[in-house]
Amino acid sequence: MPSDVPPSKGFSSRPASQAGREALFPSATDAEWTDWRWQQRHAVRNLAQLEKYIPLTPDERAGVQETSSLFRVGISPYYLSLIDRDHPLCPIRMQSIPVRAEARVRPGELADPLGEDKTRPEEAIVHKYPDRVLFLALDTCSVYCRHCTRRRITKGGEAELTKEQMRRGIDYIRRHPEVRDVLISGGDPFLLTEQRLEELLAPLYDIPHVEMVRIGTRVPVCLPMRVTDSLARLLRRYAPVYVITHFNHPKEITPEAREACERLVDHGVPVENQAVLMRRLNSDARIIQELSHALLRMRVRPYYLHQMDVAEGCEHLRTPIAKGMEILQQMRGHTSGLAVPHLAVDLPGGGGKVTLQPDYVVERGAQETVFRNYKGERYVYPEPEEVDCSCPYDAVWRERRWG
Repeated sequence: MPSDVPPSKGFSSRPASQAGREALFPSATDAEWTDWRWQQRHAVRNLAQLEKYIPLTPDERAGVQETSSLFRVGISPYYLSLIDRDHPLCPIRMQSIPVRAEARVRPGELADPLGEDKTRPEEAIVHKYPDRVLFLALDTCSVYCRHCTRRRITKGGEAELTKEQMRRGIDYIRRHPEVRDVLISGGDPFLLTEQRLEELLAPLYDIPHVEMVRIGTRVPVCLPMRVTDSLARLLRRYAPVYVITHFNHPKEITPEAREACERLVDHGVPVENQAVLMRRLNSDARIIQELSHALLRMRVRPYYLHQMDVAEGCEHLRTPIAKGMEILQQMRGHTSGLAVPHLAVDLPGGGGKVTLQPDYVVERGAQETVFRNYKGERYVYPEPEEVDCSCPYDAVWRERRWG
């Protein structure tokens, strides 16, 4: 970061990965450790490598073995360095090392939990909502999260799009003027080279009806050294580009992660966070509130708190719907509204997202609505006598704007 930019409040200047790096990768030089390509080349990808670094529990060892044909393992040295080697319920450990329960498919779990494949007109395109599409750019991640909802893709086999597949995806968007928003995901798009990423961003930028691009990435969490000034400048060149990242626990918000996020924001690239609610990992209002506060201190907006999707092998991490509602209720009134994410449920089978919140309405009437506040106290809101909510000027505005 530029020297004139002050550090965010509440962060240590000592890299959180330092102790883990010294213990696990003592021969790595500073140049190697901060090189994202070195991190990718030295990722831990099998049981033998994992046991070299982490004393696995019998459940974890069996998990790695029994899920090997279902979903790959991959952990960057940086993310591995943050794992608590002495505690199997470390939130970073739970997200990156499989346990035996992951090999079991429970009733109701789906290979394609969001129903994407039935709305996939091109290899690269999922068109589920009227005005936006998902652009699947590759199947590779820096860390293969055990709660992954798209493991049918990221388990391997699809790989980076060919130039022809990318061209067909861009042509599809060009032919559909209703598409104003493109979400690039995968896999993790930030693992593309900058040249390949620009080959995607540049033609999207030139399509008149595409108003914005979002990029879903876990790189700021798991591989923050990938977020270079050069990458940030590239994204800014094709603004508006929004980065949607994926911190799930405050332990993941390290000085390195903060630097990556602030580098994006300092270059004019907004960053929002979508967390996933996971049982025994972050299923507590105190943890989610701490996470939100840490995100806001580094200028990342807490956007969604996702109910776990019904992906195969993930039930052991899922919480009841009521737990998410309880967390939001415990946060409301005790922190600023900006720190309270939307609780989102992506309906199984392709129904799309719905958002939930605690119900503060006690009763409704023509003259008044009665609410309870976060303390449970009752308050009356008087309804207005006039109820015509039409907007007469809108016809004038639309005619002047679009002629």
